[in-house]
Amino acid sequence: MTISCCMIVKNEEKMLPACLASLQGIADEFIIVDTGSEDRTREIATSFGARVLEFTWIDDFAAARNYAFSLATGDYIYSADADEVIDEENRARFLELKKALAEGSIEADIVQMYYCGQLKQRTVYNFDRELRPKLFRRLRPFIWEDPVHEQVRLMPVVYDSEIEIGHFPQGEPGDHAARDLAIFSRMLREDRPLSSRLQGMYARELWMAGTAEDLAAAKPYFTLLAETSDNGDRVMEALLLCARAARLAGDHERFLETAVRILEQGKNSEICCEMAAYYEARGDAVEACVWNAMAGECEAVIDIRCSMQAGQQEHEEQEKETL
Repeated sequence: MTISCCMIVKNEEKMLPACLASLQGIADEFIIVDTGSEDRTREIATSFGARVLEFTWIDDFAAARNYAFSLATGDYIYSADADEVIDEENRARFLELKKALAEGSIEADIVQMYYCGQLKQRTVYNFDRELRPKLFRRLRPFIWEDPVHEQVRLMPVVYDSEIEIGHFPQGEPGDHAARDLAIFSRMLREDRPLSSRLQGMYARELWMAGTAEDLAAAKPYFTLLAETSDNGDRVMEALLLCARAARLAGDHERFLETAVRILEQGKNSEICCEMAAYYEARGDAVEACVWNAMAGECEAVIDIRCSMQAGQQEHEEQEKETL
């Protein structure tokens, strides 16, 4: 049983050595697809015995990953990023998993592993430890099941492992988001449809790292989405983005109109934080504090940090009053 590690990289000389070292002895081959590095990335990859190939960047991560997967020869493909590291405890778990897959004591078309460090690193995800599909059977067999009225199994067998992967993105928190937002903008310019999942991801990236200019450019899209989507989560995210865009643009009338529409459906941390920012800008510190306190008591829709940070700020204010 063999594992191919497939990666797409660009200018990853700082993190790549630790990533590849942590996978030594687990992966039987390394397929490194470089999208235009200008540092020592390719040299480092080669020093680990990797097969390094170039891929012309076309603003499409899926296309690059599909190319990397197409080059794999192992029984399973492990999809890694250069800023991931597996520690010794989880290396041992991975090797045990590999043995179990080889012996057939575990059957899996897809193995999920825990991705860790999301909140600390200020990514667009709201979970600090979440399962993600990471290991994939390269050639999936077609298996008949059921003793009568038999049919081919269509759904993949997914196995949830206990393996934890450390995520250590480099650079400023908004670096990756700026790259992703540029791709989203291009998709909108080309009238390419966004799936419901991508609509949610676009909203998160705009909320967490978008500039006032990014929000203004995206506002027409989210205004239309708020009026046409039949997905309640997407509608609320769109309204929140429109509210923030209006506030940052100084369109207070539109901001308050949108805020009222949101609050009619119930409070959430994000709109409370926006109201707090609105009143703070107007010099009304008391009203800002009230809304900030409410933010810590509500659930978040887009960014869980709105609730966490508001709660922490309220706690610090209470400590100051006590002192």
